This record gives sequence, structure tokens and C-alpha cells, in this order.
Amino acid sequence: MFDHPIPRVFQNRFSTQYRCFSVSMLAGPNDRSDVEKGGKIIMPPSALDQLSRLNITYPMLFKLTNKNSDRMTHCGVLEFVADEGICYLPHWMMQNLLLEEGGLVQVESVNLQVATYSKFQPQSPDFLDITNPKAVLENALRNFACLTTGDVIAINYNEKIYELRVMETKPDKAVSIIECDMNVDFDAPLGYKEPERQVQHEESTEGEADHSGYAGELGFRAFSGSGNRLDGKKKGVEPSPSPIKPGDIKRGIPNYEFKLGKITFIRNSRPLIKKVEEDEAGGRFVAFSGEGQSLRKKGRKP
Repeated sequence: MFDHPIPRVFQNRFSTQYRCFSVSMLAGPNDRSDVEKGGKIIMPPSALDQLSRLNITYPMLFKLTNKNSDRMTHCGVLEFVADEGICYLPHWMMQNLLLEEGGLVQVESVNLQVATYSKFQPQSPDFLDITNPKAVLENALRNFACLTTGDVIAINYNEKIYELRVMETKPDKAVSIIECDMNVDFDAPLGYKEPERQVQHEESTEGEADHSGYAGELGFRAFSGSGNRLDGKKKGVEPSPSPIKPGDIKRGIPNYEFKLGKITFIRNSRPLIKKVEEDEAGGRFVAFSGEGQSLRKKGRKP
């Protein structure tokens, strides 16, 4: 008598069965590709009539169940413009439920807790090419109403579809993400391998040549290196000086006036030449013994 099943009401709970189709099967001149980018479905107007008579909480959230495969997920509703007895689902949602075109799906109204944490695992290493994956995921989740642990959701970014598996949700396995403050975490992508670190084996040449007597023979030589220009050019760079021969090095003069417990700072390595003649004043201090100078030159007045 009826072409579509009649929704049943159990204690203010909406529950009915629909034949589901993908959004591409939706008739109409308007392009509804936006439905594929989210987690919401399109239901018939009769469902809105039944839901308006029930004392349900908003936003409207539903539990979808495929009784043949015992698979379930959760979703929101976008519009009530589908034909009677039919609902339209995103393609990724039909894959999670193992549904084919025209398959039966059980739709029930539910109340879900608000999400506080969720963890995702990209299904391809290509997801790592995105510069800011958290910002991309946050923008894509605006088209979703809820998340279910174990689902593989699909997001569209730069005309490419990325699939992510919901590994964990808190505080429950199914949560609502409408107007929530949720922490997002990522697991390693499926098939991702850590890059192998290449260990460079440097050959040690310490045992090949014995330089133990080099310091004793040549001694310390300051600024013996060569200069390099920032632009890499060799112009104006003097060649490195020729090495010092051991015969050119003179032995230092010892301090014969050294006294135990006294530190002497030698300001000049050269020996001081003693003055033979001393000043007639005997080194006494004479006040105002300098000469005055004038800034203005003296000249004859005309």
C-alpha cells in the first residue's frame, strides 16, 4: 500500500529504514558535491515531519546501521529534500557501512557527548606534504557533525582526496564535534617509513703521521692561517707564508731576577737597554715644568 516504510517512534526516538544512494544519484540541476566533503546526509521531508513532533535534542544526530554487515556510523543531516523512502549518503560513508547503491540502512536519532580529543591516522604518506595539516583538518571538520571511532573519513584539499582513519575519540567512541574545543593528534601515516640516517664513517689519520714533536720544533705561531673571502673569490688573498725553519727559532731569555712567591708580568719580550746617563735632576718631580702653547698665532699689528 505504501511505497516507503513508515517511521516508527519508540519513547521519543526516531527510527526507520531507508534505501541509501550516493550523492551523485541525487536528481536536480544544482551540484551537491559539497555533501561529499562532509559527514551529513540528505533525508526525505517526512523525516522532518516526524522529528518535529518528537522531543529530541538539537542538533539532530543519527546512528546509521547496516544490519547485514553489522557496521554502524554516526552522522548529521544537511537537508530534507530527498525522495520518500530514500536517503543520500557521502561515498566514504557508504564504504564504511559496506553498502551498495539501493541498500537498506537503519536510521536512528541519538544524543552524543561533545568531543574533547580525537586522533587520526592518514591512510597515505601524501598527507605529510600538506604544510599545516591541523589547520586543513580543522577547516574540513566544519562540514562534519560527529565522529565515530574506526571510521575512515575523506577530506578534500587542493582538488585531492585524503582519507583519515579515526583511531580514538574521547570521551566516547562516538562524539559530537559541533561547537566544541577538541584536541587533535595524528598517528604515523599508513605505510610511512622513517628515513634511514646515513652514518658517515670518517677515516682517522692520527696513526699515520706522528706530530708529537711538531709543537716542540716549530712552537706557537700566531695568525699563521690563510684568509677567505665571503664571495669565494681569490682576488687580493695573499698566499700562506712559508713554514718556519727550526733554525730560525731563538730560545727565550730566562728571568734571572725571579723570586719565589713573586709574579712578574713581562710587558715587552725585548730586553730593556739600560740608560748610561741619568737626568741631572735625579728623577725628582718638578711642578709646572712644562711649556705653554697658544691657539692663536702671534703676529704684528698693522
